Amino acid sequence: MSVITVPQAKRINAIMLTCGFYDESGEFAFRVGLPGKSGVGGGIVAVHPNKFCITVWSPKLNEKGNSYKGMLFLEKFTTKTASSIF
Repeated sequence: MSVITVPQAKRINAIMLTCGFYDESGEFAFRVGLPGKSGVGGGIVAVHPNKFCITVWSPKLNEKGNSYKGMLFLEKFTTKTASSIF
């Protein structure tokens, strides 16, 4: 049983990729290569469509208000596992 439809999932992933990190969305897309959403408490959720979802948390925020270590870990993770969608 699906919770959301395929068109809804596509829309959500597109919004996360383009807006999920506010002023740093493009940088996250370039560095990590996954749709993601950050939170002001240092949490990040990222999705590889049809494959996996990964979450990280580290409260130290960068100058744009996103988790510094969380973004660094996700960048290293997608690089090492070749799991960027780009």
